[in-house]
Amino acid sequence: MSNPEEPANIGRVLSFLREWDRGDRAVRGRMLSTFVGQSSGKTCYELESEFAQVSSLFLARLTTWMRLTDQYLTEFLEDGGVLTLLDILSHAESKEEDKAEVVHLLLTVSNAGRKYKEMICESHGVEVIAECLAKSNTEETQDTAWALLESLSHWNPKYQHLIYKSLITLMACSSPKAQQMVLHTLRVVQSKMKTAHHSIVEPLLNMLRSLHLDVQDEAIHLILDLKCSEVRPVLLSGLVALLRPATKDVKSQQITEVIQCLLCALGNREHTDAQIQASLALQHFVRSFPVIEERVERFMGRSLFAAFVNQADTFHMNLDETQAENLLTNKVNICEVLDGD
Repeated sequence: MSNPEEPANIGRVLSFLREWDRGDRAVRGRMLSTFVGQSSGKTCYELESEFAQVSSLFLARLTTWMRLTDQYLTEFLEDGGVLTLLDILSHAESKEEDKAEVVHLLLTVSNAGRKYKEMICESHGVEVIAECLAKSNTEETQDTAWALLESLSHWNPKYQHLIYKSLITLMACSSPKAQQMVLHTLRVVQSKMKTAHHSIVEPLLNMLRSLHLDVQDEAIHLILDLKCSEVRPVLLSGLVALLRPATKDVKSQQITEVIQCLLCALGNREHTDAQIQASLALQHFVRSFPVIEERVERFMGRSLFAAFVNQADTFHMNLDETQAENLLTNKVNICEVLDGD
């Protein structure tokens, strides 16, 4: 029989597991001591109920952590353990759940100390982990990959510049959530750098064009952090250029690019949240501009367009494979209509 408290317990347990995954040895020791103290005298049923019937998730993490002593880690790494994990993570045929476990294990290795962080970086782990963050299909794997990059950026001066450059490159990824995470971590890493690299300016300014407010907010905070750095002149010039009114040709080209990107995101069934946000944004453009409405309706067809306009928030759920593929490869052109006005 279902316990009425389970929904609340699930949220608490997931929060507990996230804190464990991101914690170092001291944090996990404290959490374990608290858990033992609070669980004293409780029955197995009571503990299982508190863990919302998923106590095995905590048990797996606990046993893995306890086994990862320095001696075990050394043997594991000497036998090519990190290279094996990174190979699984980068392999196209690897299952998403396997990648999630690999990232969890790499995070445990990273949290064990500086020499282990360096081993991961020496094995080209930063590039593999960054790609995992950018392309992962699940929030859990993205969250853990982000935590892993943050872990590698702390107390790892030898590879700090490499991580910094990788984060800058990662800003160009297509996942809004990954962009937000990367910008947040970049702020932390940038605060430790003596200088700001000029390559940060262009992708950072591009983040201000994002349709996602969380991404824009993180970008603005990073820009403010850089206002006293050596890239300030270039940054100011770029901001002024963004504020300068565009010519008619540029405006029409930008509008076309935006609509094409929204249609593409709407057809990407690997990222449900992005589909919903793209659908709502496209609905706004369609309702605001008759020219865009006419072009999008012509591209979609009357019946599919009607379904989109009436139920934009759930429209993605009813797309078949062919329709999704058409959206991904769309070539909708607004320029020729606007330029003809």
